[in-house]
Amino acid sequence: MELSCKTEYTLLALLELTGHYNQGEPLQIRQIAAQQHIPDRYLEQLLATLRRGNLVRSQRGAKGGYILAREPWTITLLDVINCLDGSTAIASDSKTSAITEASAIVQETWQEVRDRTNNILRDYTLQDLWEKLNNRRQLNIMYYI
Repeated sequence: MELSCKTEYTLLALLELTGHYNQGEPLQIRQIAAQQHIPDRYLEQLLATLRRGNLVRSQRGAKGGYILAREPWTITLLDVINCLDGSTAIASDSKTSAITEASAIVQETWQEVRDRTNNILRDYTLQDLWEKLNNRRQLNIMYYI
């Protein structure tokens, strides 16, 4: 299992919006793209998907842009994955039936992997990622005398 470029860019954009959430000001696509090094046109598509999934809101006008639709501590990584890839992004594949005992064991084990993955994604919120980022930034601060 790998983190897709689409998912990574989406999470980076959402982290940028999380960082500005308390200000209540929307961020424009070009601002997010510049800060997170995401191609503008691709980001526009990702934000449209997030808007349709009710994770972000858009605001028109001169001071328009995007803002999180909910508090960052209520948006889980599973919400993001489900928004991008459908509500059963890491769902079980019940279509295949076990032909042998060995294939049954493989399917049961893979189902356990999916269940654990969903639980981990459900446990992390955008706020958690933002706090991790801030902690890392604090560790990287150098003091000069």
